[in-house]
Amino acid sequence: MPRLLPPVPTKLRAKLRAKLPAALLATLLAATAPSLAQPADETLDVVAQFEIQAPEPSTSGYIFTRMGLAETLVNAAADGRLEPGLATGWEVSPDGLAWRFVLREGVRFHDDTPMTAEAAANALEIARAKPGPLAGLPIAAITADGDAVAITLTEPLAALPAFLAEFRSQILAPAAYDGDGKGVAIIGTGPYRVTQMTPPLALKATAWDGYWGEAPHIAHVSYTAVSRVETRALMAESGDADFVFALDPASVARLGLSDAVEVHSVAIPRTLLLKVNAAHPFLAEPAVRQALSLAIDREGIARAVLRYPEGAGQLFPPSVADWHNPALEPLAHDVDAARALLGGLGWTPGDDGILRRGDDRFSLTLLTYPDRPELPLVAAVLEQQFRAIGVEVVINTTNSSEIPAGHQDGSLQIALLARNFSLIPDPIGTVLSDYAPTGDWGAMGWDNPAFTALARSLARGEGGAAERAEAARILQEDLPVIPIAWYRQTLAVARDIEGTVIDPWERSFGLPALRRTR
Repeated sequence: MPRLLPPVPTKLRAKLRAKLPAALLATLLAATAPSLAQPADETLDVVAQFEIQAPEPSTSGYIFTRMGLAETLVNAAADGRLEPGLATGWEVSPDGLAWRFVLREGVRFHDDTPMTAEAAANALEIARAKPGPLAGLPIAAITADGDAVAITLTEPLAALPAFLAEFRSQILAPAAYDGDGKGVAIIGTGPYRVTQMTPPLALKATAWDGYWGEAPHIAHVSYTAVSRVETRALMAESGDADFVFALDPASVARLGLSDAVEVHSVAIPRTLLLKVNAAHPFLAEPAVRQALSLAIDREGIARAVLRYPEGAGQLFPPSVADWHNPALEPLAHDVDAARALLGGLGWTPGDDGILRRGDDRFSLTLLTYPDRPELPLVAAVLEQQFRAIGVEVVINTTNSSEIPAGHQDGSLQIALLARNFSLIPDPIGTVLSDYAPTGDWGAMGWDNPAFTALARSLARGEGGAAERAEAARILQEDLPVIPIAWYRQTLAVARDIEGTVIDPWERSFGLPALRRTR
């Protein structure tokens, strides 16, 4: 009897399991099962939580660089050292205002047009006109200068090469943009080129035979955005994905016992923190922020919830070596001291145990988001730990975009988030955007002129270890954000894949170096 339905692709099975009743799924798979063994799918299937908003670097560029579709002028090594990318080198004038980035010869875009200095300058000018790190830099002009891109500044910026390693600084062909500079196609220079893209969930790519560097070992790759961490873990366990990114602690523990995958984990320059609106009347005094910090059992959260070896003793993790200050007294957990600080500010327990001061009841709304599955879990623990000192927390798990929106309109009170210090390989980029004086993902309602002056001086290339240590001390004392844990990145990779290396700067999945052993 002829079959009425084609076989169900292996890659869809985990998605079907998440949506269909078991009996219906079994019937579907049985009805569509091939009578003969199907050839192995030689595509490397990548799964992560990030949706593809559009073929637009300013919104989805982090996917394009991680998948090896697009590249930047400057790269970063695992230890944070800057390395040549599409630029083989760079130089700066003695006054620090004129930079030249000499381009690699023979590089072609995926539409087979040459990567010229004019094309690279065009891509950077388009990026500078959109929200992102380049928009805030003191850039006077970006132009082509022979075989180089010339960037003229209005004031020195020693960290400029690091900003050109950030994903929104990726170099795309002129045909990748429409007349208004909007991204309409991903036409990069990377080892893989897009063959199909279906926003917001998927893309496919194949090795670019005109790539200037070493060819990938695996010719075909795909990317699927899967928001639910449980589904991502199931896809890894069942073999429906080869490379699964961003797993929750429970999934890591389970997959660690699986024969199907190997779990990889590495410390990365990212901190789980509590963003605090220092302009809120309940949170304006540094002593209140210190009390909230004292209420947090970081070691308990790290070990029991995140399954990390330790909590965060300060904002900058050891993986951000130049900014981590080992001389700082680590942030402590002391409930009695927290209560005393709040009592000294006139807060006294009400009949329900929640603190009151006059007509005010100490209740706050905490925003967080499920894209990182550990955040709602940690938020639930913080709710209990803050209640222990008389502070009520109402959790609102929502879209991550609500955090910058709440920052901009002033409505945000506190938010739990994960902040990456590696998007720009020199952390001064994040420090400037978050704390000098405020930023959507950093400080809110906080202005410390001494810190701002210090950060801007460091950005100009003035000062060194002592100045960075002082900056870390100010953040530890004022607590415009409250650190909780230092991150580890975890992923599951099929056991027949070798060559996995986690990029601590989260710029690349490292797909070109992977090999399939079967």
